[in-house]
Amino acid sequence: MTEYPREVRQRFDGTPDQNATALVREPPKGWRTVVIEDYDPAWPQRYAAVRSALYEVLGDAVLGIEHVGSTSVPGLAAKPIVDIDLVIADTADESRYVPALEAAGYWLILREPWWHGHRMFVDADEDIHLHVWPPDAPETVRHRLFRDWLRTHPEDRELYASTKRRLAGETGEGCDYTMAKSDVIDEIFGRVFTAGPPAAPSGPR
Repeated sequence: MTEYPREVRQRFDGTPDQNATALVREPPKGWRTVVIEDYDPAWPQRYAAVRSALYEVLGDAVLGIEHVGSTSVPGLAAKPIVDIDLVIADTADESRYVPALEAAGYWLILREPWWHGHRMFVDADEDIHLHVWPPDAPETVRHRLFRDWLRTHPEDRELYASTKRRLAGETGEGCDYTMAKSDVIDEIFGRVFTAGPPAAPSGPR
C-alpha cells in the first residue's frame, strides 16, 4: 500500500531553545486565553476576503493559499481565528513579502526557519493567523490532510471538538492548550495514515 512520506507522517516538535527564540515581538493579547465557539459560517467568508486581498498585495509571489485549521471544517467548534497557509517561493527572503504584508496590516509574530522555513503573521484584529511556507514544506500537506479528514469523518470531528472544549477549560494560555491537543491530533492522524492516500482515478485521462 502506498504510504505518505515520513516527513508528512512525523509530527515536528521544536527544541525548547528554538521555541524560545521564535517570537519576533510581543504575542497577541488573544493568545492569553482560549475561547471555543460554535461553528460560524462567516469564517469561510472571512477567509475568502483575505485570500482575495493577499493576491492583490503579493501578486505572482503567491504560489498557493489554503484555508486550514478548525475554522475550515464545517460544523466544527473552534477558536474564532482563521488559519491560512500561504505558500511562496522562499520564506527566507523576507524582503519579498514582509514589507508588503506589513503595509497591508499584518505583523510578523513568529520566525521559525528550523520548521520548514515557517513564518507567521497576525492581523490587527487578531482573527487571522497567516502561516507562510515554502513549496516543499510537509506541514502544509499535514494541514490539508487533517482538514479533509475531519470534513468527511464526523466521528473524529466530534472527538476533536469535545476534546478542544474540555482542554480549553483545563489549560491556561494558548500554548498550553495547543500542546495538550497533541495526543488527540496524533490519534486522528493515525487513522489518516492507516487509510493511506486516496487511490488515483482509473481510466483514460
